[in-house]
Amino acid sequence: MEFEPLDQYLQRRKKLTEIEALGYPAHPHKFDWTHTPRQISERFGASTSEELSSQNVEVQVAGRIVALRPHGKAGFAHLAGDGAKIQIYVRLDVVGDQAFKLFQLLDLGDIAGVRGHLFRTKTNELTVKVERLQLLTKALLPLPEKWHGLADTEMRYRRRYLDLIGNEKTREIFLRRAQVVRELRRFFDERGYVEVETPMMHPILGGATARPFTTHHNTLDMDLYLRIAPELYLKRLVVGGLERVYEINRNFRNEGIDAIHQPEFTMLEFYQAYSDGPALMDLTEELLRGLAEKICGGANVSFGEREIDFSRFERLSMREAIRKFWPAAAGVAPSKEELIAKNGPRKIVERYNTFARPKGLDTIDEDENASAGELIGELFEAIAEQHLVQPTFIHDFPVEISPLAKRREDDPSLAERFELFVAGMEIANGFSELNDPDDQERRFREQVEKGGQEMPKEVDVDYIRALSHGLPPTAGEGIGIDRLVMLFTDSHAIREVILFPLLRHAAEADAAAAGQDTPVKPSDDRSDNRSQ
Repeated sequence: MEFEPLDQYLQRRKKLTEIEALGYPAHPHKFDWTHTPRQISERFGASTSEELSSQNVEVQVAGRIVALRPHGKAGFAHLAGDGAKIQIYVRLDVVGDQAFKLFQLLDLGDIAGVRGHLFRTKTNELTVKVERLQLLTKALLPLPEKWHGLADTEMRYRRRYLDLIGNEKTREIFLRRAQVVRELRRFFDERGYVEVETPMMHPILGGATARPFTTHHNTLDMDLYLRIAPELYLKRLVVGGLERVYEINRNFRNEGIDAIHQPEFTMLEFYQAYSDGPALMDLTEELLRGLAEKICGGANVSFGEREIDFSRFERLSMREAIRKFWPAAAGVAPSKEELIAKNGPRKIVERYNTFARPKGLDTIDEDENASAGELIGELFEAIAEQHLVQPTFIHDFPVEISPLAKRREDDPSLAERFELFVAGMEIANGFSELNDPDDQERRFREQVEKGGQEMPKEVDVDYIRALSHGLPPTAGEGIGIDRLVMLFTDSHAIREVILFPLLRHAAEADAAAAGQDTPVKPSDDRSDNRSQ
């Protein structure tokens, strides 16, 4: 293994040898602590010097050394742990020659444990007067300069352990992420949902439209797909009588990477029998408003320069959103009649592209085989999506891009499907689930016939069989946990909220930074994809 910088590594190795020669073990098995640095600060931070002296408070505390200030026959250090720091004071005449020699051989980054009594220094800092010192782990490599974190963003992701040591904001992000997951579980558990686990390796691609990762099982000699969505398995459980189920699941999509997409991501997906899409919109409002209040202290959440208000949710049909956000420079917004006319969406795309080209904007692919519904989805993505900053439900999706959603009774060209957008990001995707096995089989076969890398290669006959046994009227929804955490931590890149995001090999990253490579843009097909 190559170490950087080598000279410090060798010096620290030498010190570890000297510490062992003093009779201290290199890697002790245990330390019996009584308090963490945070607990000391919280319990005794308000105690005066006189109170500490009269109470004679003894503590045993461990942590990573993040500051060292030797002063002849005494010295100070700071131990960091549990998101806080505590100062320690080591004196030769208190700890003895051997322990003081150990103190002199310590480095920044080492992990140590101490026993002693609390007091306040002349500068009134709460401090442990050390009576016993123990090395718990020698750091053979130094912390980043001044230990306060890596400046290089790419390196922060590659060496997340150093990022967590030196960057309190990073630590807070992931503590808050854990809180989000706990609150999600509490919300659904209290409403009678059952948490389940479904397979992560699927024999048939299904549940969303996305390019999969593939693998092979040697014993069974069969190819498998890493899960792109758990949807079809969860609905099988509803058929089986588990009428309210949820799963916090990892999904995998073999696509590009950008600020809001990662190939491996976490979702909450839940299903409720005897319900429909509009009811889940109400439930989602309740969920997110409660999350904001519990996690951020109120319904208003800061995200960059904006305040996101989770007490108010707008609802727009996809066609209404296109009309509302149609760029004025592109002329008069299309009418409702144009949007529903047979060739209307294609003509509208041509109008938009004519405007977009001289402006240098992304144009819409005028695929001659694209259906009217697919073009409506493309128009929405190009024109409206980035404007949806405040919480907004987009509903009434074309059936062509919603193969697993039930048709509206009053307009069979539309599906009872919605997506929630916040800060320009899709956060949730839900619908009234299609439970007609004949209609579902027709739509599956149309997908297979359409072909393409992201489409299923075969019809999931067992799922059709399950529907034939009877799926009650059901509503289902997927919520992207990573993006939700982005909102609640004011993070503007998905890699900030994933502990170990997938990255290029370091050499490839260097080449890309030098302009020798271009990241692949992720596909953003609107076809039933449950949210990241």
